[in-house]
Amino acid sequence: MHYADHKTILSPKNGMNIYRGCTHGCIYCDSRSKCYQINHDFEDIEVKRDAPRILEDQLKRKREKGMIGTGAMCDPYMHIENDLQITRQCISLIDRYGFGLSILTKSDRILRDMDILKSINSRTKCVVQVTLTTCDDDLCRKIEPNVSTTSERVRVLEAMRDAGIPTVVWLCPILPFINDTEENIRGLLDHCVKAEVKGIFCFGLGMTLREGNREHFYAKLDEHFPGMKERYIQRFGDSYECRSPDSKKLMAILKAECERHNIMYDTKEVFAYLTEFETRTKQTSLF
Repeated sequence: MHYADHKTILSPKNGMNIYRGCTHGCIYCDSRSKCYQINHDFEDIEVKRDAPRILEDQLKRKREKGMIGTGAMCDPYMHIENDLQITRQCISLIDRYGFGLSILTKSDRILRDMDILKSINSRTKCVVQVTLTTCDDDLCRKIEPNVSTTSERVRVLEAMRDAGIPTVVWLCPILPFINDTEENIRGLLDHCVKAEVKGIFCFGLGMTLREGNREHFYAKLDEHFPGMKERYIQRFGDSYECRSPDSKKLMAILKAECERHNIMYDTKEVFAYLTEFETRTKQTSLF
């Protein structure tokens, strides 16, 4: 871990990243790509110094309330958050200043902050997003070794359902020849239906590879799935997008199940929902 000085925490579109780098160890992590210019060891987490103070200053200057999004690049609930609790401090400020929150994680550490999430959702909108890739916890430990298992993440979704907090699932990445089976997709969709998720993100049932994350991914394939790297190279070469050969069939299953259970799956529709700010109004009784 190391600290770095930054002038801002929020991007022009209200994106928030407190940390840079990650310790979750997901073998497919796109954030390792060189285009993001993380110029330090990926597991040596960069912490933005004075993040809560900088965030509060930016929130005070905002002319209008809106949704704050976090978790797109680095998980806000990685291991370091246990001690630093910077995510908790920041979402407390989001609550205090009346903004909404859209937060993405693979960790059940988010349950620690249920009190704040409930408070935000009582006045505006809090959307908890969770990534799911495989129903098999043993496979999960290979491709996402240091995160909460799928079973634990499903319990997060169920806890949010019970608390009245809307959820969105990122059903990705789906790794060709590894977790791109009908059994896996149907199993994940069953979890989504039972948890009453609001929407599902799915980008064609596959994964992306580019300089930086491709090399790491292939090394992990050699470690956990001997011979699989050669299969990827033969099938995809240096392609950025690596779609499952069964993508069309699996997407048809996903769309049918989402339509049956009234779950949003159109990417633009889900993104619009995440960015739409709402204000809760309490109706008073006339009697």
